[in-house]
Amino acid sequence: MIRAVLTAVLLAGTAQAQDAVRTGEGPGAVLRTLDKVSGEVIDVEMAIGQTMAYGPLQVTLHECRYPSVNPAGDAFALIQIVDARAVEELFAGWMVASSPALNALEHRRYDVWILRCLTDLP
Repeated sequence: MIRAVLTAVLLAGTAQAQDAVRTGEGPGAVLRTLDKVSGEVIDVEMAIGQTMAYGPLQVTLHECRYPSVNPAGDAFALIQIVDARAVEELFAGWMVASSPALNALEHRRYDVWILRCLTDLP
């Protein structure tokens, strides 16, 4: 009896978890940059496919996803960051707005992270 109840609860939890991961795709994102030497913080709006220069870094936004039920709730961005001086890829992967340290750029001077997806481009 307990096993049947536990199985039913786990299956219900799995169904709810699948509903929670439905995402929408944004046409762009807002990234925050930090120069650790000067302390300068800049928020930048980027469109999907756009590359911006930040110091020697080339930051490219490939994709931005957000929870369909709550677009302001979180953001997941597929980003590539290349050091143009060394022609070296420093970061390639998904960044999560709610957990910026989970998968972050490792650079001695610059930090870059996702704040949110854009739902409309201006």
